[in-house]
Amino acid sequence: MTAPAAELQRAIFAALSGSAGLVAALGGEHVFDHAPAHVSFPYITFGRTSIYDWSTGTESGTEQLFTLHVWSKAKGKKEAIGIMDEARAVLHDQSLALDGHALINLRLEFSEVRFDDDLSVYHGLLRFRAVTEATV
Repeated sequence: MTAPAAELQRAIFAALSGSAGLVAALGGEHVFDHAPAHVSFPYITFGRTSIYDWSTGTESGTEQLFTLHVWSKAKGKKEAIGIMDEARAVLHDQSLALDGHALINLRLEFSEVRFDDDLSVYHGLLRFRAVTEATV
């Protein structure tokens, strides 16, 4: 059985990459676990994932907190906010198919956009909470 965090990331990547609205906002399939060198802006990367055991005496489960990063070189926050809205629509309260696990819920917990002076980019953060249970 695949680890729940790896399976959830696979499903999230597929959902984001398969969203016509998000792909259009990004100007292509620009969703990465780790951005390649010289990638064109804007794009999304996977950030930190924290995993907590929610198992009981009868069920095996996890809570996962994960972050998506949105990167934009546009003048102003509008592009980053639009991409974040598209990503939220694709994931928040949606049902994703996981191999060996059931996604109980997936909710946006926090979002933020700020200008990163060191990189001269707008940096958006989307933090989600997902609860999964093993199905086997």
